Amino acid sequence: MRELAGPLKWVCWGWAAAAAAVHLYFGGTGFPEPIQMRGFHLLIFTPLLFLLYPASKTRSPKHRPSVLDWVWAVASGVPHAWVMWNWMAVADRMEYVDPFTPTMMALGVLAIVTLLEAIRRAVEPGLAIMVAVSLAYMQFGWLIPGLLNARPFSPEEIVEAAWLVPTAGGIYGPLTGIVATIIAVFILFGSFMQGSGAGRLFSNFGTAVAGRYCGGPAKVSVVTSGLFGTMSGSSVSNVITTGSMTIPLMIRVGYRPAVAGGIESASSVGGALMPPVMGAAAFVMAEITNIPYGNILVAAAGGAVLYYFAILSAVHFEAKKLGLAPVPAKDIPAWREVLADAHLVIPIGVLVYLMSERWSGNFAAFCAVLSMVAVAFLRRRTRMTPMQILNSLASAGLTMAPLAVTIAGAGIVVSALTATGMVVAFGGIIKEVAGGDLAMLLLLLAITVLILGMGIPTTPSYIIAAAIGVPQVLELGAYLNVDMLQAHMFVFYFAVLADTTPPVAAAAFAAAAIAKASPLMTALHSSRFAIAGFAVGFAFIYDPGIMMRGGLVQIIGSIGIMAGALVLFTSAYAGFLMAPMNVPLRLMLGGLGLAVAFLHAIPDVGRFALAFLSLGLVAAWQMAAARRAAVTDG
Repeated sequence: MRELAGPLKWVCWGWAAAAAAVHLYFGGTGFPEPIQMRGFHLLIFTPLLFLLYPASKTRSPKHRPSVLDWVWAVASGVPHAWVMWNWMAVADRMEYVDPFTPTMMALGVLAIVTLLEAIRRAVEPGLAIMVAVSLAYMQFGWLIPGLLNARPFSPEEIVEAAWLVPTAGGIYGPLTGIVATIIAVFILFGSFMQGSGAGRLFSNFGTAVAGRYCGGPAKVSVVTSGLFGTMSGSSVSNVITTGSMTIPLMIRVGYRPAVAGGIESASSVGGALMPPVMGAAAFVMAEITNIPYGNILVAAAGGAVLYYFAILSAVHFEAKKLGLAPVPAKDIPAWREVLADAHLVIPIGVLVYLMSERWSGNFAAFCAVLSMVAVAFLRRRTRMTPMQILNSLASAGLTMAPLAVTIAGAGIVVSALTATGMVVAFGGIIKEVAGGDLAMLLLLLAITVLILGMGIPTTPSYIIAAAIGVPQVLELGAYLNVDMLQAHMFVFYFAVLADTTPPVAAAAFAAAAIAKASPLMTALHSSRFAIAGFAVGFAFIYDPGIMMRGGLVQIIGSIGIMAGALVLFTSAYAGFLMAPMNVPLRLMLGGLGLAVAFLHAIPDVGRFALAFLSLGLVAAWQMAAARRAAVTDG
């Protein structure tokens, strides 16, 4: 992003704040007609991106937009302004039946081209390429033989599908509607949480809880990032916010820079899994499945906690093996310092309560934002000044802008996949390779999501993979009574974890910049610390108790089994439980972890017993060996 100077800096800042304020107002009072709201959303955010993001990192001006940037900005707003002005005609037209006029064709091409350029600049070139490829497939897919063959499409049909068919995807499709309504207000809530000082609360709490133990800074990173995840679904913003404190602390007590960055990155990525403010993909899931967002929060909570438990276990064993120090006592806040900000958790309670009472997500988040401002006034240290409120609005607007074009681009991909029948074809390929085996299908789908996530952000990765794979999971998983939410949670989980995997791992790259380490090595360490958590994704299908389903015994049993498997995994690859382990013992514990996590032929009681008996026996043996060694040395 450019570092603008002078009046233009304040113009863009006010632009972002005003855009966010309008979204907040609509969130509480009701939104305009869908096509109007979607047009307004893209009209107000897309031009801003051309002023904030340079066309080239090396050749473009770094502190001001060029003349060409202004041309791009104006051009990008024209199609959306036309749609807002003619919203009634757009809403009433019969798609693919009413004439698609030359004016519409020109505006549609302009909307697509400017959207691609905005995505390339502000989001990820890989996503822009994928959108372009999907459009090219509509044009030339009829030339491809076999399963990938598609019917011929005229240029008018392609542009209409990508731009002006809001019921089936495209730029103004339902996905853009979700971002312009529900997600926008939740982003505002997260921004006001940070602006009020909740970040300080989470940081102090994490340090007070975990800082005094071995390898304390790393454990602080895990706990703090998990807490930040309750208010921000963005892994990169999580890294920047918490990593600026935790990464230098980790390096100071002995962690290598790339390792410190990897721990922070893996911890921050889980923020998109952590209720109540999860990543944008969770809201998309609610829209696609028609499942209330509150139900998704409940289903996600167990998996999110297990993911952070896995990283905390990995960090603990690594710190024990290396003998790393805790946080210096002078840097650990007193509990009275933590409790001084405790009132800032009230708005989270307001949000969760309203969601559980089935209020709409946008109104629940609107009330939570207002309660955050009100609650912050209870104490002088958290009271938000008018400038802090405006800064929170501007921060939310700057977060919404790239997300707006990201989702619009994903909408084009979905419309192309649907119109060409590629969803059915690719799903059939995966199913055929899996040979009718659910476990193999899940493995192939997880790999597909991870590969998609290497080049495109979490939300479009989830959307595309869900369209391709969920129907196949539901079909092959019928004998296990796998339902829609389980299948989508599986895809969502791996779409989130793809942010930890190289070569493109945005969170790891942000952490590497803070740690002054190699981005690739940081991403590799991020994957290493997150790898045990990959097993949790499969538990959504095979152990639905982690989704808070069934009786109390089933829920506790499922979470306990997976926790035992994660400790087996993490101790095995760290090479430490109560003492260092040799290779054969590590392989044995790793194999037992695989059996506990995936060998469902064993009854749950047996898997539970296998996990904790094996850990108990190895721990007892190591402690006995240590006592014998102490006696011998004595």
